[in-house]
Formats: sequence, C-alpha cells, structure tokens
Amino acid sequence: MSTEKTSRFVRLRVELVLEIHDEDAVARAALERIARDAEDPDGPPIPEAEQAQAASAVTEDTAEALASLVDPFDLVGEVPGVELQQASWSSERIDHDPDSPDWDLDDDDVDEDDVDEDVDEDGEDPRAGGAG
Repeated sequence: MSTEKTSRFVRLRVELVLEIHDEDAVARAALERIARDAEDPDGPPIPEAEQAQAASAVTEDTAEALASLVDPFDLVGEVPGVELQQASWSSERIDHDPDSPDWDLDDDDVDEDDVDEDVDEDGEDPRAGGAG
C-alpha cells in the first residue's frame, strides 16, 4: 500500500452525443417519470405547480426531457466500493458532424497546462473534496 497522500475523490467525466429518433417518445417518458416521482410515497412531496412547470419544460424541449431522464447514480450505483458524492449534468442541442476532427474520441479533452492549474501543491484537485 502506498504511503503517499492521495485523495479518495475521483472526478469521472462522461460526454455523450445522442441522436434522437423519436422526440415524442422521449417527452412521454419524461412525463411518466414526473408523474411517477410525484406519486412516490417515499419521495418528497412535489407541489402541483412544480409538476406543471416540469411537464411544460419536458414537452417544449427534448434536450430538457432527456436531461430529466438521465440519472448519474444509475451509472455508478452498482459499482462496489464507491459512493456518489455529487453530480451535475446538462443537455443541449448541438450540431454534430461525426467526420469533424472536433469529435475525435481519441483526443484528450484536457490540455496538459489545464491539469497543472487544477492541482494544488499536494498534487490534489482542490475542487474534488466535499459532499454535494
């Protein structure tokens, strides 16, 4: 076992580009999730105004509907030995050209210079601590 000081926290970055074939199906699934969450006796009560606002958002914007269906806990919930501390995600419509060099999955998204700026004198990412 190493005695050097290391953080127990890891930032996992995932980027997905999805092609939507049926916007209505995505909206329906999001509406079903909103209704299910509202009826969940183990969950917090959701005011009707908040339900209506969420329903409006997911029917007007497919990207919003998709974001409401994606749960980062589902990605790591079954991984032994880890606990999700915080997560954030967003969804937006983009132009996608799979032949563009901007979409080369072999390239690393982080420049070497950026890595050094995100590490303190102990070699740790100061933003990685704490539960959210």
